Amino acid sequence: MKKKYLFGPIILALVLFSGVVLVPESWLANLVPADRLEESAISLEPTMFQGTYLQGEMLKSSTYVPIYGSSELSRWDPFHPSNYFETNEAAFTPYLVGKGGMTSIIHNLNFAMHADQLKNKKMVIIVSPQWFVKHGTDEQHFAPNYSSLQAYQLPFNKKVDEQVKRKLMQRLMTYDAVKNDTILYQLYDAYLNDEKVMFNIFSVPARAYISILKKKDMYFTILKDKPTNRHQSDEVKDKTWEELRAQADTYGEKRTQHSKFYIDDNVYKYRKDYIKRMEGKNKDHSYAESLEYEDFQLMLDILKESDAEPLFVIIPVNGAYYDYTGFPEKGRQDYYTRIKKQINDSGFTYADYSDHEYDPYFMRDTIHIGWKGWVYLDEDMQKFLE
Repeated sequence: MKKKYLFGPIILALVLFSGVVLVPESWLANLVPADRLEESAISLEPTMFQGTYLQGEMLKSSTYVPIYGSSELSRWDPFHPSNYFETNEAAFTPYLVGKGGMTSIIHNLNFAMHADQLKNKKMVIIVSPQWFVKHGTDEQHFAPNYSSLQAYQLPFNKKVDEQVKRKLMQRLMTYDAVKNDTILYQLYDAYLNDEKVMFNIFSVPARAYISILKKKDMYFTILKDKPTNRHQSDEVKDKTWEELRAQADTYGEKRTQHSKFYIDDNVYKYRKDYIKRMEGKNKDHSYAESLEYEDFQLMLDILKESDAEPLFVIIPVNGAYYDYTGFPEKGRQDYYTRIKKQINDSGFTYADYSDHEYDPYFMRDTIHIGWKGWVYLDEDMQKFLE
């Protein structure tokens, strides 16, 4: 009798699991709420970044303009593009794709996955100097952000240039999150070494796992996102760009009265001790040399081959704070020069804010654009999209 009780729940679990996996994706798509895409535009939920369904639907629509970036996208205020363009009833809606720790290599996987949907698609890509540390993004930032679904699909992806795909796979294999995934690592290894028999062997469990991950993506898509505190503010409605810049100055001034370096008071309050310890600590630092430049070039290559139309946004650093830490100006200027050359050489356009390092209220804190910086971006986005 005990064996019956033991096997009963196991059999039931297997039946339920099989049912979940075998449900056709088309059936699940019919269960997605009608407002789910609109809701996800500002949700900044990792399940959306690491999935494919919602982004695929977004790219199909002419209504949405994706903004790819990292942690700055969550720094919400009235001047944030999502609020500004909604308040002013623009013909398009920004769709935010990014969170802290997302750098070129994470976005590369995403762009490769959707390469066939990027033709003539206008988009905005915010590039942060902090991505360009010497060894590129580390495991701590890579592991929680990369998409297993997109990584597993990469070897089977015929939408991107073969050499670009191989370089991306080789780069991914340097991270423990991929190394420790035996099937994925062996799949990549067999592909890169042209071992067709081994690749076919590992393709069987890989494709089965892709099917499971796709269903997981669909189930998360059906669920509603957590409520956000990103509420619409109409104080930026029907203003000229000059009025908005003046308004942003006033807004920023009120929020930096008790801090140094024009840092948001709420940030400074919690980072004050850390900032004190950072005086003169970055004398030997530079953004001139980094593995990130290779990752960024792969991004440029994927977008160029896909005939995408990106506007790159070159974010400055907080000049006063960087001077305080001793970070050499040359190590910053070399970065600005190099990144602009890469973009130019690929035939793309950019909004260059590198001369705003010392502009009060352009940055919200030590590294994130905000307030007046958003106003400049709103203006450049509108010109670009018109």
